[in-house]
Order: sequence, then structure tokens, then C-alpha cells
Amino acid sequence: MHNPRIVVIIPAVNEEHSIGKVVAEIPKDLVAEIIVCNNGSVDKTEEVAKAAGATVLTEDRKGYGWACLKGMDYVASQPIKPDIVVFIDGDYSDYPQEMPLVVKPILDDRADFVIGSRALGKRAKGSMTIPQVFGNWLATRLMRLFHGVRYTDLGPFRAIRYDALMSLGMVDKTYGWTIEMQIKAAKKKLRSVEVAVNYKKRIGVSKVSGTVKGTIFAGYKIILTIFKYL
Repeated sequence: MHNPRIVVIIPAVNEEHSIGKVVAEIPKDLVAEIIVCNNGSVDKTEEVAKAAGATVLTEDRKGYGWACLKGMDYVASQPIKPDIVVFIDGDYSDYPQEMPLVVKPILDDRADFVIGSRALGKRAKGSMTIPQVFGNWLATRLMRLFHGVRYTDLGPFRAIRYDALMSLGMVDKTYGWTIEMQIKAAKKKLRSVEVAVNYKKRIGVSKVSGTVKGTIFAGYKIILTIFKYL
């Protein structure tokens, strides 16, 4: 792929202490635009992200999927469309400088969709809770059983060709977003690969695994999504 246009979408809720670091460490020679989707933050996430050089969108409807869809709508409205869209979380648990590794299979025309797998990389102690690790294991096993596709992770750090992304018809508004993308990619027979990415303890408290309610709802939504697309 010659001189690809790559944009990054970052859903963020109350990440004032981390979002600036994430934006700053994304390789600027690789990426045309960094889009932070501010999902109802009540802190200085918006100001910090703008100061770091990101385009900031506001989506007050709470939900991981709502934020990602906001970013996609913005990208689709621009006169110049990207070749690749990268998703990464705003909590600084991923290593933004590993982005070249995540997009390389697409640049080499070996893949349409790439998942940065924390299961294949090195995870810092305490970076994922026991429910997170178990949830990932269960979800990937169920996907293999019911959809015949092998993944090791539902990692949020991922890259996909823009045309492939738009063909998926993404609709999930909350925690089923990542698994919906993976199941639909399999059904569309996209060339999907995983690359090892490293993972560290996030800055701040997780909106999902940091609360009992968040953990239960995320688990329920992920399993529901697996059966929804049977």
C-alpha cells in the first residue's frame, strides 16, 4: 500500500491523566489524524486531548460503541477517506508506539483486519483482572465453538481497512463492540490476523473491570453478542 492514509479513533471517558500520553506517543509520521471521542467526560479529557493535537468529538450517549461510531461517522463525513482505521483505548494501557506492528500486515497486503493480542504479548502484572482474563478466554472459546474462528483476545488495539470496516455495518453501542467486529469480520471472510502487543497497568480506574456492575454487564453483553450473530 503506497503512502496509506491512516487515522486513529480513541474512545475516552475521564482520561485527563492518560489521554495526552496516548496521543503524544502515536507515531506522527504514520498517522494523518488522531480522533478522540470524548464520551461524556466530566474532567479535562477534552482540553488535554486538544492540547496534545487531537481532533476531539463529543458523544454524550454513554457507551464504548457509541464513542467508536461517533468517530466512524466523522471519518465518513470527511472529503478524503482513510485507507486504514486504528482503534486504541485512551487509558495508556496499550503501547501506542507499537502501532507500526499492528498496521504492518495490512500494509503488506496480508490482512484486512488486525487485532493486537495481549494474550500473545507481555502483560504487566496486574494489568488485567482475573475476570478480564477469564472473560477473554471464554469469549474466544465460544467464538471458536460457534463461529469457527480462532482468536486469542478481544483486544481494543486493532487496525482495519476502511472499506472493510464500513462493510461490517457496526451497530453495537456498548461493550459488545470489539467482539461484534471480530464475528462480523469472520462472517465476511476478511483476512484476519493477530499480532502480539504488550500491555501495562492503565492510568486510573477501568469503567469495565473496575466495578462489579461493569464487569457483569460487559460479560453479559459479550456472550449475548456471540449468540446474536449465530
